[in-house]
Amino acid sequence: MITQTEYRQRREQLMANIKQGTAIFRSAPMAVMHNDVEYNFRQDSDFFYLTGFNEANAVAVFAPHHEEHKFVLFVQPQDPVKETWSGYITGVEKAKELYGADEVYPINELDEKLPQYLQKADRIYYRLGRDEKFNEKILKHWQRLLRVYPKHGTGPIAIEDVCNILHPIRLIKSETELELMRKAIEISVKAHNHAREFAQPGRYEYEIQAEIEHIFGLNGGTVAYPSIVASGKNACILHYVENNCQIQNNDLLLIDAGCCCQYYNGDITRTFPVGGKFTPEQKIIYQLVLKAQLAAIEQVKPGNPYKNIHDTAVRVLVEGLMDLELLVGDIEEIIKEEKYKPFYMHRTGHWLGLDVHDVGVYQWGENPQPLQPGNILTVEPGIYISPNIKLVEGQPEIPECWHGIGVRIEDDVLVTSGGYEVLSAGVPKSVEAMER
Repeated sequence: MITQTEYRQRREQLMANIKQGTAIFRSAPMAVMHNDVEYNFRQDSDFFYLTGFNEANAVAVFAPHHEEHKFVLFVQPQDPVKETWSGYITGVEKAKELYGADEVYPINELDEKLPQYLQKADRIYYRLGRDEKFNEKILKHWQRLLRVYPKHGTGPIAIEDVCNILHPIRLIKSETELELMRKAIEISVKAHNHAREFAQPGRYEYEIQAEIEHIFGLNGGTVAYPSIVASGKNACILHYVENNCQIQNNDLLLIDAGCCCQYYNGDITRTFPVGGKFTPEQKIIYQLVLKAQLAAIEQVKPGNPYKNIHDTAVRVLVEGLMDLELLVGDIEEIIKEEKYKPFYMHRTGHWLGLDVHDVGVYQWGENPQPLQPGNILTVEPGIYISPNIKLVEGQPEIPECWHGIGVRIEDDVLVTSGGYEVLSAGVPKSVEAMER
């Protein structure tokens, strides 16, 4: 569990970077309602990262230049009637006691109180998000202060996206964050291994999904994202979530599922033959994807450009597809013009953390992001030969024996001071382990 000491350290790091500015963060909106049914609330990750406060309709303000109140919360006041229906509310007094704020106000006092934390700031740090009404509120406050700037010579003369400061901080995981991610990944590993033993011809994809998510719940976790359990040609659909088909004997089964613990996520994919043995074509594609993944993981080391991971996987996959005569031509041209994309249309991974597709830049213009110790990322190459594959002009027709083969192998990898650690290594992936 993240301690209040760590939350405070995060806030101090943010405020050291914004200097004379004021940063504003909005919580996630209220839980989604649909036909009078309230669905689970999920806090905004940036807001949670800095506060640990897990309620809707709240605002956090950071004003390092303010003499008394450097961290201010605006929260819902307690309301016995509302709490009877929707659960307990922390309220103003307890929020100050529990979350370390210098001052806490009811959320309905935001417009009245906010100007005192803006009037001596040199800029406002705020991300213009999806909440258009709140965006307008912040812009109106800024416009009012701009109008009186000539009289006082103080106030924010610019508004800047706070994520350019916060997200590089979030990219480096603390030891406590790493513990939570290890837990989420450990539960994910347990679920994947159980699913592989449970899966067999005749079962339905949703049965496998239920077993996976049952393991998550039994171990105190939740679903990190909609589980993908894709058999046969369904594995060629990247975000397949129907999970309603009956699994056939010669099918490959692609499972992409991860557990979430206290908002920290695992994300693992394995593909295996449900009947116990690969067909010759399935084995060739599986071996190629595994080769690409192992080569890409070797690129995970401090200082290496993030893009090396994808570039390495693409080259291995293209070479293999050319050996199989599924791609033809000059390899450099195929890679440069991305003629491989009918088979491999996504990137080789993403940052992983509080969000499954976690925050952080991958490329700074022409300069790729270098890997740093404490980064966690996925490495997940794949090949997808859809029966409806749309070929690039000049490329050969795909023989029917390859149709419907979809393979992805994904692991969660920590960048260490000396290289990498595969956090999800507890799920086997060798050809021998996948067969039975």
